[in-house]
Amino acid sequence: MRTTVTLDSDVENFIKEEVHRTRKSFKSVLNEALRSALCPRGTKLPELLPPRPLGLTTGMDPFGLSGIADEMEAETFLAIEGRPGKRS
Repeated sequence: MRTTVTLDSDVENFIKEEVHRTRKSFKSVLNEALRSALCPRGTKLPELLPPRPLGLTTGMDPFGLSGIADEMEAETFLAIEGRPGKRS
């Protein structure tokens, strides 16, 4: 939603200081401040986990891992059924 508001000078300074401190946009700082001030009491905002490296070897495609898992599952199923599976 787009709207126009008139901020008191002290509020504007608080926001500008936070923008400078956090290196976030004015819009982001303002939305976060309003959200934390107006969020119903007892409602906890979701906490995001920080990103971390997967520790994959260079050249390994993380999106291909599910394909490998699918092939292994299919081979196991075929082995249980007594049929030969595809071997790479």
